[in-house]
Amino acid sequence: MSDQTGLAGRLDAFFGLRARGTTVRTEVIAGATTFMTMAYILFVNPMILGGSRPEAVPGILTSTALVAAVMTLAMGLLANLPLALASGMGLNAVVAFQLVGARGLTFPQAMGVIVAEGLVITLLVATGLRQAVVRAVPASQKKAIGVGIGLFLAIIGFVDAGFVSRPGGGPVPVQLGLDGTLHGPHQGATAWLFLGTLLFTAFLVLRQVKGALLLGIAASTAAAGLLRLAIGDAAKLGPGAGRLPGSLLALPDFSQLGAFDFTFVAKMGGAAAALTVFSLMLSDFFDTVGTVVAVGQEAKYLDEQGNYPRPGTVLLIDSLAAVAGGAAGCSSATTYIESASGAAAGGRTGLTSVVTGLLFAACLFISPLAGIVPAQATGAVLVLVGFLMMKEVGALPWGDFTEAIPAFLTLTVMPFTYSITNGIGAGFVTYVVLKLLTGRAGEVRPLMYAAAAAFLVYFVMA
Repeated sequence: MSDQTGLAGRLDAFFGLRARGTTVRTEVIAGATTFMTMAYILFVNPMILGGSRPEAVPGILTSTALVAAVMTLAMGLLANLPLALASGMGLNAVVAFQLVGARGLTFPQAMGVIVAEGLVITLLVATGLRQAVVRAVPASQKKAIGVGIGLFLAIIGFVDAGFVSRPGGGPVPVQLGLDGTLHGPHQGATAWLFLGTLLFTAFLVLRQVKGALLLGIAASTAAAGLLRLAIGDAAKLGPGAGRLPGSLLALPDFSQLGAFDFTFVAKMGGAAAALTVFSLMLSDFFDTVGTVVAVGQEAKYLDEQGNYPRPGTVLLIDSLAAVAGGAAGCSSATTYIESASGAAAGGRTGLTSVVTGLLFAACLFISPLAGIVPAQATGAVLVLVGFLMMKEVGALPWGDFTEAIPAFLTLTVMPFTYSITNGIGAGFVTYVVLKLLTGRAGEVRPLMYAAAAAFLVYFVMA
């Protein structure tokens, strides 16, 4: 019988390491692996949310690290599963480009929307209704929402990097580069830095290098620094990109904590506000169950029926992470599919998540580094994340037009209107109408009828 009095023994007793066929060393390596694969969010999230307010970027990095650390530690200690959480890609873009950019909300109001949708999800978990909502939405729409968000992220990446822009006039709505070419007088080296970052990072992804996205960001930032040294302002990289700050470390910047309010209801109107919260809620929580199951297959914590342990705890922590992200000013946090990388490295218990959470906590002190990452680096990562989210497109039921056409509208309307709400609404309404017209109304669950009717009102009022 092994000694249970030492640190390894106590960790074994708490996390059940031997029962799951793992060791402290394996769990530590797995936790570090998970951190490496998702640490890119520390730099991408501030660039998306702080694009129009650079003064907020250090605070957003701190909040991103804080929420990721706290919620990942909670998942490890309370659910004892190797799952990590951080600000979700897609919803951060909704905050910046849809709620603030298109709707005209302030950032505190937009974060109020995130807190509200997180509270709604938490209520659904507490009452057991979350699974009922998930069951009501057809599988084709669930897949299309994920694919649509991926396309949304990709076009944001292309635009932010300066690879695509809107021309001042002419017959087309978008153009290549800032001048219709990649070498115009306003372009500088930005397009080529973006392309180089995209190809280099794609190669790392292809080779399945751990932390490929983070390494791509690091290499692009170093290249930006070299460009700045070589050609100075002619590189046109932005004021801080590639330029080392005076100090690499600083005390945490908690300026974004509590920067939310609920005046978005008065600004948007009750009906529009409710539908916006509803659509964000849908896009926020569909992926969680799929993520937990996918990681569970790798970590071998599923039972014979494919169920995972402590589902109530897992869903509650994930729901509270959305609230925490909004309240901290860094957008909704959610369970990351990148957790599978830690599981592949041997992670089987919550100790993996504890290690990941502690590494995120250490990043509270690196906020000065947030401003040196060029937009071309984060833009390339957004495009590749979009690619990774496109994998489900082949699983859509293309042979059934009553399923495929609504799914197609969902995944195309999102990027083309810069709105997840519009995409989900278009898909829901079309799905119900086509099922009714083809005599297949019995395939539509009551909640889908209600949601489609609400979105129809939303489009009429828009």
